[in-house]
Amino acid sequence: MPDVLHTDPSDWKYVSEGGATIVYSYKGATHADFDGTVLRLRKAPVGMADTPSTSLEGEEDPDDPTIAFQTKCMERLIPPEHLPRLVNVHLNRTWLEKLVEMHDRERPELRRAKDAIDLNKHKGVLATDLVGGNRLAVEIKPKWAFLPSPVYLSQESKHSKTNICRFCMHSQMRAARGLQAATDYCPLDLFSGREERVLRAIRSLWQGWITSDGAANNLKIFASGKFIRPIDSQALLADGCEPVKNMDVIRDAFAAALVQPLLETPVLRILSRLQRNLDVLDIEGLSDLWRRTESAVASLREQSNSVPPPTPIGGSSPFFNLLEPRIPDWTTFLDNYISLEKQFDASNPTADSLRHYILAYLLSATFKDCSIIVRLKYLQPGTVPQQVGGPQSVAIIDLDPKSMSKLGQWEKLDREIVASYKPVEGKVCVDDWQPVM
Repeated sequence: MPDVLHTDPSDWKYVSEGGATIVYSYKGATHADFDGTVLRLRKAPVGMADTPSTSLEGEEDPDDPTIAFQTKCMERLIPPEHLPRLVNVHLNRTWLEKLVEMHDRERPELRRAKDAIDLNKHKGVLATDLVGGNRLAVEIKPKWAFLPSPVYLSQESKHSKTNICRFCMHSQMRAARGLQAATDYCPLDLFSGREERVLRAIRSLWQGWITSDGAANNLKIFASGKFIRPIDSQALLADGCEPVKNMDVIRDAFAAALVQPLLETPVLRILSRLQRNLDVLDIEGLSDLWRRTESAVASLREQSNSVPPPTPIGGSSPFFNLLEPRIPDWTTFLDNYISLEKQFDASNPTADSLRHYILAYLLSATFKDCSIIVRLKYLQPGTVPQQVGGPQSVAIIDLDPKSMSKLGQWEKLDREIVASYKPVEGKVCVDDWQPVM
C-alpha cells in the first residue's frame, strides 16, 4: 500500500471537492507511486472533523468503501477502461493537519464553513488523475437520464413527471428559492445521442458555467489540472492562438470539441440504461411497496386490525429490519440483477422483493449523482477539434454507494418538487431512449 507520508503536504495541490470527499493532485518530485495521481480524502462536518477519534489505540481503519464497491460491483456494470484506478494509501493526523494548514484557504468559503478533512482517518484513496496533464478536462454531472413510467405514479404527479424531467423540475424549484440552478440545461438533451440536442446541452451547461462564475455543480473545466473560471477562459485556448474577446467564439469551439467524444463514448448510454433499469418503480412506487410490506408483515403477525405506524421509507420499521447494504449484499444483488433468468417481475412487485427494489433504487441513485470526465486538447477556434484517446477519453467518477437512510429525504424532496412545479408554456422534456439490442 503506498504511503503518502513519504511525500510532503506541499507536494499536493487542491483540485475540487464534493459532498463527501476532497481531492488533491500530486505535483511533487517524480515518484513511481504518485505521479499522475490524485488523493481523495474523506470529509466530516466542522466541529467533528478535528475531534479525536474514540477508536482503540492501534485499531486499523477499514479500507475506504469506494474501492471495494468499485472493484466488486461497479466493474461488473461499467467497462474498467471507463473507471479510474483506485488504491488505498496510509495517512496520519499530523500529515493531514499540515495539509489543511497549507491548502485549506484554497477551498470555497461555503465549503470551509460546512465541513473539513476528517483528521481521524488513517487511510485515503489514491486515484488516477483524470484532470491533470497538458490538456483540458471537462467534468460534467449529467444527472437523471429518463422520464419515469406512469405505472406507479400518483394522479397528482403523473402529468408533470412524464412530461418534465426530474432535473428540470428541481431546477425550477431551486431557482424560485433563490438557489443556484442550471435552468437552461436538460439532461435528456445530453443523453439523447442526437448531435443537435447534445450541442444544446453543452451550450446550456456553458451558460450555467458563465452565470455562476464557474461555481455551477454540473460543469467544471480544468486546464492542466487548474480549475478554470470564466474570467480565465483564455486558458482554454491552445498555445499560439490569438486572444479571443468574444466568449461565444470560445463557447462554440468548446462545444465543437466536446460533442464528438460525448456522441461516440458508450458511457452516457450505459448510465442511461442503468438508471432507468434499476429505478423501475420511481420513489413513489418504492414507498408504496414499503408501506404494503409493513401491512403484510403486520397481518402475518396477527395484527391485521392495527394500522402500522407511518414509518418513513428507509427508516426503522417495527415490522422488519432492513440493514444498510454491505458489499456481500451488493454482490448478491448484482448476481440476481445480471442473471436474466432471475430478474424480478416489475409489473407486480411483492413484499418479499422489497429488499431487491431498495438496493436497485440506491444503485440507480449512484448513477444519477455520478460525474463524467472528458479529456480534450486545448481549443483552436476555427479548426476541426482533435480528440484525446477517442471514446475511452471519457471516464466515470464519484460512484459511491448510497445509504438507505437517504430514502426518506428523497421521497420528501420528490413531493416538494412536484408540488412546487409551475408548468412552462411549450416546455416538454423528450426522452429519446432507444435500447441497444
